[in-house]
Amino acid sequence: MTSTIPAFGATPGPLPRAAGPAPAPAAPAAGAGLQAVLLDMDGTLVDTEGFWWDVEVEVFASLGHTLDDSWRHVVVGGPMTRSAGFLIEATGADITLPELTVLLNDGFEARIDGALPLMPGVERLLAELSEHRVPTALVSASHRRIIDRVMNSLGRRHFGLSVAGDEVPRTKPHPDPYLAAAEGLGVDPARCAVVEDTATGVAAGEAAGCQVVAVPSVAPIAPAAGRTVVPSLEVVDLTFLRGLMTEMR
Repeated sequence: MTSTIPAFGATPGPLPRAAGPAPAPAAPAAGAGLQAVLLDMDGTLVDTEGFWWDVEVEVFASLGHTLDDSWRHVVVGGPMTRSAGFLIEATGADITLPELTVLLNDGFEARIDGALPLMPGVERLLAELSEHRVPTALVSASHRRIIDRVMNSLGRRHFGLSVAGDEVPRTKPHPDPYLAAAEGLGVDPARCAVVEDTATGVAAGEAAGCQVVAVPSVAPIAPAAGRTVVPSLEVVDLTFLRGLMTEMR
């Protein structure tokens, strides 16, 4: 079961961006322990992967095109430029990429203005990480205007900083967003746990050298070296995340 929290009502800024007032993080421990937790947003913390597809279907319907449901797995989890570009090419729609980006972001914001559905286990996990002062970052392929709205609902106090997809030269599946988050927190990427829900995000975390926890949302993700697959965040806690570093040793 998912829970919901009220959604509240951004322009790109410095990379990475501090998330606002937050508990002073514990100094990263030297050695092999967990130093930080880096969290994806859509489909990992908030149950919004379906929102994006619904908006894409509506926008293209208004342009006179029907999206093939099989394309959903192509566009999920990636940067908007890739997803929107694919859909323009696949449909032949008469719209530019910047124009489509605005329509998609507007449609998504309208959907989260009412209530924002959380993935199971999110509230407990964020509270535990905050309580133990574990450095935490939100790392998303979504644009700054979107993640700022979501962070207002989740609680900025839970995040030391955030990295948006429109603030990095290369976003997921490239490692740049996670490397930027680790640098911003002053931690070793190899001592970070990345939590992701798509193959694109998992690839980014692994390319950055992080230990990855995959919580598949739309398509299955197979276990692999340096990657742990779980059914839900309900089974993930601080002890679990620290254990990833123990297993690595």
